[in-house]
Amino acid sequence: MDIYTIIFLALAVFIFLRLRNVLGQRTGEERPPFDRSAREALPPEGNVVSMPGSPIDQTQPAPAAEISPAERWKGIAEPGTPLAAGLDAIVEQDSSFDARHFLTGAKSAYEMIVLAFANGDRRALKDLLSTEVFDSFDAAIKERETNELKTETRFVSIDKAEIVGAEVRDRSAQLTIRFVSQMISATRDKAGNVVDGNAESVSDITDVWTFARDISSRDPNWKLVGTGAGQ
Repeated sequence: MDIYTIIFLALAVFIFLRLRNVLGQRTGEERPPFDRSAREALPPEGNVVSMPGSPIDQTQPAPAAEISPAERWKGIAEPGTPLAAGLDAIVEQDSSFDARHFLTGAKSAYEMIVLAFANGDRRALKDLLSTEVFDSFDAAIKERETNELKTETRFVSIDKAEIVGAEVRDRSAQLTIRFVSQMISATRDKAGNVVDGNAESVSDITDVWTFARDISSRDPNWKLVGTGAGQ
């Protein structure tokens, strides 16, 4: 091998190393590029369930396409009923309201609240309940703690969530939801004995809950303001 060949080989190695340092190597384990738009689209951290209802914008929204009364609440409420009128009243105050999207959020909130109550998670409950409902739940949790009882609850399914009431009262939008679910629930004493419920049996549960949101506020979140059992 002559001197010129050696020089060219050395030059090629030098150029290769320089390119490697500048461009880097692909190992197959690199993190994907940071996507600012995707990161900004993530919901804020915390336990608050954000059901529909965005902050009221001071600017006038663009005119919406005309929807016939028969189609507006199809599958949610019959035209001409008090429920349809109540939903119309909410939309008049908050044009971003979407009943179907609300029901999706309400189902998540229902499960979170039931499980947080069973676990005695006051922190989660405080973000999801009105002051009055929280005080009621907190009193029940304290009584359970005093008696050294523990509740175990597991959802099997939420079979139905339907809006059965809607109204605007003093700038407060209120929606009443009827939930039909199946769950396993049992309360045990400190010895582990079941004193209420059944740890092996699935129960059919019907609850009627009311959620509310101040539509004059920039807070888009709904909170539980009333609970009851349904048929």
